[in-house]
Amino acid sequence: MTVQNSHSPAPARAWIITGPTSGIGRRTALDLAAHGTVVLVGRDPSRLAEVEQEIHAKGGRAVPVVCDFSDIQDVRRAAADVVALDLPIAGLLNNAGIMPTSESRTAQGWDLAFTTNHLGPFAFTEALAPYLRDGSNVVFVCSGVEDPERKPAVVAGFRGGRYISAEASARGEWKPGGSPRPGLDAYATSKQCNLATVLALALEIPRLHVNAVEPGFNPGTGLGRDANAVLRFAAKYVLSPLAPLIKYWSTPKHAARVITRVLTDTSGATGVYYDENGKPMLGSTQVRDPEFSERVVAETRAFLALA
Repeated sequence: MTVQNSHSPAPARAWIITGPTSGIGRRTALDLAAHGTVVLVGRDPSRLAEVEQEIHAKGGRAVPVVCDFSDIQDVRRAAADVVALDLPIAGLLNNAGIMPTSESRTAQGWDLAFTTNHLGPFAFTEALAPYLRDGSNVVFVCSGVEDPERKPAVVAGFRGGRYISAEASARGEWKPGGSPRPGLDAYATSKQCNLATVLALALEIPRLHVNAVEPGFNPGTGLGRDANAVLRFAAKYVLSPLAPLIKYWSTPKHAARVITRVLTDTSGATGVYYDENGKPMLGSTQVRDPEFSERVVAETRAFLALA
């Protein structure tokens, strides 16, 4: 019989994180470095290199993979690059996201927010799933703005997810009665589809643990990077210091701690939606309907099959 030395190092593990160059993603990448190799997936090579160097300077290991989540072909190429690294992947964090304040299109003519926030991460997860070890954690960063009954989101101008179909969403078409502010329906609907994906895949792929985190409102992160300079300044220097004092608000440091805990969890929990403090919460009535979640996944797959 072989007795393992109690002081032997733990088996090496690797963690994939998308959108790791600013805000919550950057803080989470730094936290994950304490748990193993971090695969940094983002669109800006120079900013990826900065995070990689910061992790290396602290004794960790990171590997950058360039990927534009608004380009499905690039997403599939990046997933193949990650697989080629042949690392023992223990978890995947889908964190990359944008919230344009105007109607924006990809090079293919698709809605930019819906593609970057939902179609890209969905394609990335689908491509990597067969290569994830049994028991691996898959986490999507979601948002309570998908729920039309969530009062803080309504006050901010959101009217919940406005999903019609994957194809309609890619065209930038939303269910009537949405927000008068450009970009909000696209963002809310993309996050509704993120959460639907989590709830459907948790049932469909029981060998993986698929969960969601609502990180709270984090003013000053890169999510609203296309807002004007005055709003960005106010968010970073006026609102951010107040975040710990306000319900539903958070900071990148706190959010990263919650996300890292969920991503490295070994309890086997799956299909759970965690709030900004790591407590289980409920999504909208619509997204909790299994038929709706299954439809979102089926329609997304059918649409991407033609991409």
